[in-house]
Order: sequence, then C-alpha cells, then structure tokens
Amino acid sequence: MVGIVLASHGGFADGIAQSAQMLFGEQKDFAHVILKPSEGPDDIRGKMEKAIALFENQDEVLFLVDLWGGTPFNQANGLAEKHDKWAIVAGMNLPMVVQALTERMMDANATAHHIATSVVEPAKDGIKTKPSDLMPKTAAPAAKADAKGGNGGSGNGKSIPEGTVIGDGHIKYVLARIDSRLLHGQVATGWIPAMKPDRVIVVSDSVAKDDLRKSMIREAAPAGVKAHVVPLKKMEEIDKDPRFGNTHALLLFENPEDVLRAIKGGIDLKEINVGSMSYKDGDVNANNVLSMNQKDVDTFRELEKMGVKFDVRKVPSDQAGNMDAILKKAQTLLNEQKK
Repeated sequence: MVGIVLASHGGFADGIAQSAQMLFGEQKDFAHVILKPSEGPDDIRGKMEKAIALFENQDEVLFLVDLWGGTPFNQANGLAEKHDKWAIVAGMNLPMVVQALTERMMDANATAHHIATSVVEPAKDGIKTKPSDLMPKTAAPAAKADAKGGNGGSGNGKSIPEGTVIGDGHIKYVLARIDSRLLHGQVATGWIPAMKPDRVIVVSDSVAKDDLRKSMIREAAPAGVKAHVVPLKKMEEIDKDPRFGNTHALLLFENPEDVLRAIKGGIDLKEINVGSMSYKDGDVNANNVLSMNQKDVDTFRELEKMGVKFDVRKVPSDQAGNMDAILKKAQTLLNEQKK
C-alpha cells in the first residue's frame, strides 16, 4: 500500500486529513504534518521522516503538499530525491486527497507514481463556481455525447424508439443503498468508485417533487456519472424498459419502505446496502448511524422473509454489521419506549 503524507503551512493539512477521514474512516499509512509559524525547514522534515518511519511500506510514498516551492514541498523534494518510486503533487485540495485514498483503496498494488498521475484531474475538476458563468472562459473540449442518448440510448443525442432492445434489455443494478442523506460524500467518494455505475438514481416520490433537492443531487454527482431523481412508479417503468440494457445503476433509497415498494413493483433487488438512517421523532438509535421506528423494523423483517440480504456498511472499507442483531436491539428499545 502506498503511504500518503499531507504537508502544509499552518493547520491546512490537519483539516484536510480530518475531512477525508470523515468520508473514508480512519486510514492506515496516512499522515499529516504541518509547519508552524515558530518552526523551520528541519522541523517539518523531521515530522515527515518520523511519519514515514511508521508506514508499513516505505518504498512507495506519495506527498500531497500545499504549495509548489514552499518549505513543505522543498523538504519533501529533498527526501524524494533519494527514492525513485516516491512522488510529490502540489496544490493539495480535498478532491485530490479523496482521489488518492480512492485509488489506494481500489488497487492495493497501485504505485505512488500511478496515484500521483490520477489525482491531478479530480483536483482541477473540483474547482467550480455557482453561478457557473463565473468560471473563467477557457477553450474546453466538446462535451462527450451521452452514450445512452435521451433515454439511455443511442449516443447520438436522439431518443431511441420504444421497444428497442439495448444489450440484453435488462438494467444492471450494481448497488441498492438505503441512505437518508442520499447522494453525499461517502457515496460519491466510496461507493461510486467501488461499484463503477454510470448512473445514480435516487428513487423517491418526495424528492422527485422537490426541485431544490433534485438540483443539489444532480450537482453532487462526480464527473462521468449522471444523477437522476425518479418517483417509484417511474423506476418500475425504467426497470422494464429494454432501452436501458447497457445501464449500470446505483439506486439510492431514503428508507426501507421505499425499497419494499420497489421490490413489490417488480424490481429485482436481492441485496440492500444499509448505510444510514437519520433520527426522526419516535425513532430509537439501533446503532450510531441507524435510527428506526417500528415500521422500519417490520419492513426490514418483511424484506428478510422475501430473501433479501442486508449489507450494513457506511463505506466499502467498513466491516459489515450484523443486521439481525441491529434489528433485535431496535425492537428491544422500541418495546421499552412503549412502557
């Protein structure tokens, strides 16, 4: 595994590291060192050496630093000159660090040079403005045609006639997840790179009626992945439409009740990733991220009887939780609540 060192003037590297670990959880061989106003070059060099000495693999090290030519860069450069496999990338931002951790998580054999190359474009793509016309006008390559066309179709921008069969005519569900936050950091930086969908589909009657939330979800999708919000009935139509045969979709649901409705509507989901369910009035905390009421518990049990499996994880690197134990705890707490 490549060891990663974040380095900066002041507390910047500490803050970036904390933000990244909110998305990915605690990381091995991941250090952050800072140059304080009262310190000099030897101080931060010593911190770098001390951090790297604790890495399991010291042959592959990637430095992500704040400023090209600054003291953290210069000291990292001095260390890297003695190691051909080490690499340095300046201009550190959160998208860069997220991409580095994602590359490392997805490929345990990735090299520092490979990861250094892969983080540059996401770092640049992370710079956006709202309104979008505030971005400097630069010559940009023509937008890629949507490979699926208007209906998940032809790639020529035209709608595909109804009844056309694309691929095997069946949409592929790479992941179905319950997450009350829907498309957020853990999904964008963890599950999407892991499962490689070309579409994220939020299936929710309530969100489909909320233009603001729909807009936010579309904008939260990472580069190269389209995000859509559809009501449940529309999702049933999409599921049966043979024009989506080449689509690989990640489905997001707010609650287990919507999952049950989708399955009863004919959508073939054999496993559900249970990510997070935020607290509502009357809920109990089944664990630190799952809050449930009696309806939720009953719905999960009904799904269980239908043969649906549960994968209880916030991010791909987490150990799977025991859903039966979680439901038993929730039921006990709900019974106590009634007394």
